[in-house]
Amino acid sequence: MKPPRKKPKSKKPVKHKGRMPSIHAGELVRRSFNEAGTPAPHIKPPAGRKPAAQKTASKDPASKIVDVDSLAKIIANLKSAGKKVSHCHGCFDLMHPGHILHFQAARAMADALVVTLTPDRYVDKGPHRPVYNQDLRARTIASLECVDYVAINKWPTAEDTLRLLKPSFYVKGQEFQHLKDKTGKIQREAQIVKEIGARLKFTQEIVFSSTKLINEHLRPPDAPPQPGQVPQRFVEVYPESTRQFLARFAKKYSFNRISEKINEISRLKVLLVGDGIIDEYHYCRSMGRSTKSPIIAYRYDNREVFAGGAFAIANHMSGVCSKVELVTLLGRQDSREDFIRGNLRGNIKQTFFYRDDGPTVIKRRYIEQYLNQKIFEVNYLNNTYINEKLEEEIIKYIFGIVADYDMVLVSDFGHGLITNRMIRVAEKRAGTFKMCVNSQTNGANAGFNLITKYRKPSFVCLDEPEARLATQDRFGPPDQLARNLAQTIQAGRLIITLGKSGSIGMDEAGRIETCPVFSTKVVDTVGAGDAFFSFSALCYAASMPLDLMSFIGNVVGALKVQTVCNKKPVEKHELLELIHDLLT
Repeated sequence: MKPPRKKPKSKKPVKHKGRMPSIHAGELVRRSFNEAGTPAPHIKPPAGRKPAAQKTASKDPASKIVDVDSLAKIIANLKSAGKKVSHCHGCFDLMHPGHILHFQAARAMADALVVTLTPDRYVDKGPHRPVYNQDLRARTIASLECVDYVAINKWPTAEDTLRLLKPSFYVKGQEFQHLKDKTGKIQREAQIVKEIGARLKFTQEIVFSSTKLINEHLRPPDAPPQPGQVPQRFVEVYPESTRQFLARFAKKYSFNRISEKINEISRLKVLLVGDGIIDEYHYCRSMGRSTKSPIIAYRYDNREVFAGGAFAIANHMSGVCSKVELVTLLGRQDSREDFIRGNLRGNIKQTFFYRDDGPTVIKRRYIEQYLNQKIFEVNYLNNTYINEKLEEEIIKYIFGIVADYDMVLVSDFGHGLITNRMIRVAEKRAGTFKMCVNSQTNGANAGFNLITKYRKPSFVCLDEPEARLATQDRFGPPDQLARNLAQTIQAGRLIITLGKSGSIGMDEAGRIETCPVFSTKVVDTVGAGDAFFSFSALCYAASMPLDLMSFIGNVVGALKVQTVCNKKPVEKHELLELIHDLLT
């Protein structure tokens, strides 16, 4: 006889002392989906469409990842076969239940779902974002069964992507249903969806924010936020003094108020006069010491060419202004005119004058690619002033149109365009127009292009070494430096950038304002001062107070240093998104 079977002992419920353990994000996803990856019974697909049939074998996630051009062909073939294609686009930095539910709902609307990702270089959520690189984000999304194809975008936004892919449906979350967002991107996307004959659809799933989750829940466990402080970010931790500044600033200026002020800039008409520069980056790799000479030998790899100087400033401003005219100087010996015209935005009026005795200014920098370090620089330019005949033509043109503009912005690199006579003519008309000036010291003009050659400018923006050279004050405190310089040149308003220390400024009443730096990830500082000057000058022309000018300038600087040289201008939507993340 077999012994009777013993009844299994019932497990006693485990009692937890103190607080209950938190539910991991993966557990929350598991509770919403069954083992087959389909929505749990309480999650129903949108009415009018059956859930996609379950596949017997999962597709290899790696095979789902394609480039956007290949994805366009795939979508075209699917549509030719009578299939409907849904398209989702975003950063998707931290995968959470809201994303998965959104993808599931978008897939249920069509026969296929494609997802495009913002590439790392265009993620504008703040310093040290994205947390996960583009390849890891793509692999994560491709591992979801509801997603058929994934591509990493090659543009900053979905606008050009939509024109290329032409999906059946462009699917966004319910938070965009009223076609409102702080950057205006959804409005532009909606217009393009209409142009390509697609339909804009919205899912109604639960909404989470990756940025908010990162800011509030992924901070180090030993660093909880204190009352009144901005929460520490996941990988970018500002100093205590910066967090306190942001807390105070957020109480004084709401995001909506700042956004309204920035939107006011769009009505400005700006005349930009300055030295255009072609920036070349030639990437090399060290091969070691030469056997015959005491020098290091390098192997040439590749190059990148950028529109810098006044060209870059014009591109920055044209993204936020209704009208920008650029007056600059090209050389007939090597004008690079086709490149320049091709790299200036379409809404910039281009007025070029030409010198016969030199090339367009070209600054060629050689970069050690492994460490991304600049080795040396070669300049191609004629640094002497233009001749009197050309000078007269330019003066006559500028002062014949100046009344049509709200502001004249002078970007003086000391490369021969801005002469002493031009400056004297401007002085005689001081008070009849707003003139914002940046007079730069560089390797080609060190000690000979000081801001002290200007008198009574409305607004001046310099870096600290330029201000110290101009005042011959090597060690004085920054506030004294600002006061002495403003008094010397009789400037209405002044900002001095201080590198890692942010900026210091003085207004017309002599009030001093300081602002910390917001950059924690620095790829390249070339062009950062030009970007700061561009936006702070626009803020001045829009009658913003000094503290707000300085804040916006430093936010722009934090965005700009994440980009190699002048590869792309700082966009308005990037600026608004970073301000939003800093203050909320």
